[in-house]
Amino acid sequence: MNLGKTSYRLWFIALVFALVFAMLLNVSSGSVSIPFGATLKALFGGNLDTPSWGYIILNYRLPKAITAIWVGGGLAVSGLLMQTLFRNPLAGPFVLGISSGASLGAALLLMGGSLLSGFVVFDVISDISLAIASSVGSFLVLAVVTMVANRVRDTMALLIIGLMFGSITAAIVSVLAYFSDAEQLQRFIFWSYGSVGSLSWSQVLLLSLIVTIGLLISVLSLKSLNSFLLGENYAKSLGVGLKKSRLLIIIATGLLAGGITAFAGPIAFVGLAVPHLTRQLFKTMDHRVLLPAVFLYGAVLMLLCDTIAQLPNSASVLPINAITSIIGAPVVIWLLVRKRKMIF
Repeated sequence: MNLGKTSYRLWFIALVFALVFAMLLNVSSGSVSIPFGATLKALFGGNLDTPSWGYIILNYRLPKAITAIWVGGGLAVSGLLMQTLFRNPLAGPFVLGISSGASLGAALLLMGGSLLSGFVVFDVISDISLAIASSVGSFLVLAVVTMVANRVRDTMALLIIGLMFGSITAAIVSVLAYFSDAEQLQRFIFWSYGSVGSLSWSQVLLLSLIVTIGLLISVLSLKSLNSFLLGENYAKSLGVGLKKSRLLIIIATGLLAGGITAFAGPIAFVGLAVPHLTRQLFKTMDHRVLLPAVFLYGAVLMLLCDTIAQLPNSASVLPINAITSIIGAPVVIWLLVRKRKMIF
């Protein structure tokens, strides 16, 4: 047991060091070449010979790195919650239709002008209005799913209902896309690529607050999460209130996945794969260990993917969705083939 705790401690130390390294690497890379020493100096409050470097680091690169940490860690934790609640290794943070709700909110803002111009003014579109529209869409779906969760006892039925909500919202988005013009469609497509680099400090603080609340609710659900691993009947025998616990997990997932999608767009792979990668690393199913480990792992992975997406010394930025899938999916395949068995 002590050996196991020592092993966990070493892996956590390694993940923390990896997080610091990945963050420094992310902040020091970008379209403008800035020496690594100057980056460290700017981060620790020193005066730079080139003032523009400090402005770029503190107002563009540092908020982007912090956003990547919250996005990667939050999506990874929400994926862990869903896989445990539904006891399904293919469940991700978006199975309840929350991401689809955010996409619908964004689609109504970006592509709904031609159909809804008589009801809503879509002339002024900014990052703030887009985040608000996406948040409203995700939380409307979350509210409906929460009401359904109070009526449905079977967890698998809730999963199917969530998938149906996703299908309905995806169908509405398709209709909006069919009637939108090329410029509106292009805006929505660019949003769907996902991005962690377009947030101001005020938006980063709001995202941090939403993700922190979701994480706190997740921590309060640790006992329930561990009991759900052996089935709902076992959890009930331990005195776990199934309806209340399931509701808390859904709300936590809604805050994490919905809030992140609203600010950063729909980002694939991280929530589905990182929990599996973490289980392979820590060899445990205890959520007291898994939850912080999954957050750190997801944050490191998102920072590295964003660093790769930001082509060195180039103004071009690759879609973060493409990088997370291209880099991450082969790693998961390799691990599963190598281990020959999925830990779940």
